[in-house]
Amino acid sequence: MPIPMELQHASDDFERFLADARDGSGLATRNQTYTMVEGVLRSFRRRLAVQQALDFADALPPILRAIFVSRWDVSEPVLPFADRATLTREVQGLRQHHNFAPDTCLADVARALRRYVDAETFDRVLATLPDGAADFWRA
Repeated sequence: MPIPMELQHASDDFERFLADARDGSGLATRNQTYTMVEGVLRSFRRRLAVQQALDFADALPPILRAIFVSRWDVSEPVLPFADRATLTREVQGLRQHHNFAPDTCLADVARALRRYVDAETFDRVLATLPDGAADFWRA
């Protein structure tokens, strides 16, 4: 079996995603953008049970999938979805002194991410997740 195309082009696709997220958020560097993206993914992951998170991860491009599950303590309690202001502060709390995520970070990452996922698959998975999941990814 040949290597799947999504894996063959994973780095290039990730760089394009980071550029889109950077431009959409007004951040200056890919490092700032990476921290914002990681914060958004971690914040979302905290609100899913393990199987739900794995189902969601399968809808992501390969490198974002890896970031989503990286350094995951599955023994942490699952949190309820919160209002956008609370979620935004949570994202901005990751590496707090090196985090430049704007107040629009959730929508900025969602907008960029939706350009790199299969929309039908992504929305189908979101529909199986707890209330608040689909709203989290509203751009």
